Amino acid sequence: MNKTEFIRAISEKAGITMKDINEVYEAMVDVVTETLKAGDKIQLVGLGTIELKKVEAKTGINPRTKETVEIAACNKPVLKFGAAYKAKFN
Repeated sequence: MNKTEFIRAISEKAGITMKDINEVYEAMVDVVTETLKAGDKIQLVGLGTIELKKVEAKTGINPRTKETVEIAACNKPVLKFGAAYKAKFN
């Protein structure tokens, strides 16, 4: 499912126009980005937690050339699903 299909599905389920859902989607992405950049995490009861994880610098191997490559440290956004959400699938 891509972004357009996702927005269409929500629009049909909620009975709201695709334009309005798209605006909500864009606002949600902005809020998540700003919150994570500020160093906070987002806890959504019934879904999970979104937070930044620090990934340490490491040495990798280029699979084509077999050369070692230094991979810089970075921050990675992570969505950790909660137990209640996971239970919906089992």
